[in-house]
Amino acid sequence: MSFDFEITESKKLKGVMIIKPSISQDRRGTIWTSFLKEQIDKLLPDGLYFKHDKFSESRGNVLRGIHGDNKSWKLVTSVYGEIHQVVVDCRKDSPTYLQWEEFIINKDNQQLILIPPMMGNSYYISSENAVYHYKLAYDGDYIDADGQFTFAWNDPNIAIKWPTKTPILSDRDMEAHLKQEGK
Repeated sequence: MSFDFEITESKKLKGVMIIKPSISQDRRGTIWTSFLKEQIDKLLPDGLYFKHDKFSESRGNVLRGIHGDNKSWKLVTSVYGEIHQVVVDCRKDSPTYLQWEEFIINKDNQQLILIPPMMGNSYYISSENAVYHYKLAYDGDYIDADGQFTFAWNDPNIAIKWPTKTPILSDRDMEAHLKQEGK
């Protein structure tokens, strides 16, 4: 069994890394590795390492984000189901400011996306259910929702082409949506 990764940088958003694991399959099913410290930690700045894991289970038509902060690196993937992962460049001094890239992640297209600080993280559940995994690296304490930035999922300045016009949103994301619409 191989534990190799194919690692490439996004051609659209500098600093976003696409990590494709090797997948072994036999009559029982599949197995793949999502993290090997020696290979993945070297993608982070010196002195930083992954220290926090989170899982989010969502039902179909749920849309989470666009959220981010100024210090967290996120390694994200779908453990189960299909997600439309979107990364938005929220670095005001970047030539790709407010541009976005989408990645479809499912069992047939298994990949992990490394998202640097000041990039917006968002995803949509296009299967009946999905389990999303975040692996986080940051200096100091974790920045939770009150210390993060939020953009409305349908912000016209970003103009993401989501597969729905009526997603299920959190209160936080609904507030951002209503504020963007001036309500």
